[in-house]
Amino acid sequence: MSGTGGEQQEPEGIDVARVTAWLEANIPGAVGPFRFDLIAGGRSNLTFKVTGADGTAYVLRRPPVSHVLPTAHDMAREHRIISALGPTSVPVAPALGFCGDGSVNGRPFYVMGYVEGHILRDPARVEAALDKEGRRLASEQMVDVLADIHAVDVDAVGLGELGRRDGYIERQLKRWYGQFRQSVEGRERQVPAVDEVHEFLSARIPDQGPAAIVHGDYRLDNTMLGDDGAIRAVLDWEICTLGDPMADLGLLMVYWAEAGDSQSALGVSPTALPGFLTRAELSARYAARTGRDISALPFYIAFGYWKLACILEGVFARYEGGAMGGDREGIEGFGAQIANLAEAARRAAAEL
Repeated sequence: MSGTGGEQQEPEGIDVARVTAWLEANIPGAVGPFRFDLIAGGRSNLTFKVTGADGTAYVLRRPPVSHVLPTAHDMAREHRIISALGPTSVPVAPALGFCGDGSVNGRPFYVMGYVEGHILRDPARVEAALDKEGRRLASEQMVDVLADIHAVDVDAVGLGELGRRDGYIERQLKRWYGQFRQSVEGRERQVPAVDEVHEFLSARIPDQGPAAIVHGDYRLDNTMLGDDGAIRAVLDWEICTLGDPMADLGLLMVYWAEAGDSQSALGVSPTALPGFLTRAELSARYAARTGRDISALPFYIAFGYWKLACILEGVFARYEGGAMGGDREGIEGFGAQIANLAEAARRAAAEL
């Protein structure tokens, strides 16, 4: 198919002719031919940059081509969330359209506006994009936008039925521990700290308080930043639900490395560079901005480390079982990384 920028092979996951017809019929102003460039792929949702004949850019999200779980990759749900948040103070990409007709592209998809900016996953990208003032603003924005997410009146924006409101941590502990036990079963593998921290946390769940939107994976590289460090859009609402907002703050603390840390949760983290706020400064700003009591934050930090250990154990099991296409590169480090996360959870739990 010919599109802007020259000839293009039809990308996997896009029926170019049918999607082109749908875009022109359903997205105001969209005019083909379109160029489809994969932004993010793999086993998560496929994300394409779509460029029209007039140069206008859009983003199309669809489930992966294979390995789709029945309850995962709900495009209608993601579209509903960003549509509801569009009129609020929470920065999201503009929701432009949803296609639930599988005959168009095999699976449902949705389209949103393309937001220009930076996704900062490593120190090199930060140093190229932001000076120290920009890093400070990005830090402040991470807190202020999270506070705005947690302040949304879910009933007023039509998200009151997005999920159960009560018992969030209890349900999360049950869900992830069940997946962890399933992952280690039959592999003669022991991670005692995961079992111990599960038992410890289950006996000490804080009172939840009023339910709020929980993003579920709120971290620096799930935002799109402007040149000044301001957040232009919060991305990846795939596991967003209703529940305990402190879980988002705890997980942000887990992801947020700072100078002097011996290691970070998932490898190299850019937030240890000069200019970024410390975890203590982030949490204090959140408390001041929201008025919430954050005295139980160590619980949610421990839970965040523990949850990541459980998730990675599932990935480790799939690698060992050959479910990742035979690519075993880096498999040796999985066990140590999971053990480190579990020990970090144990250390955080000890502060309760």
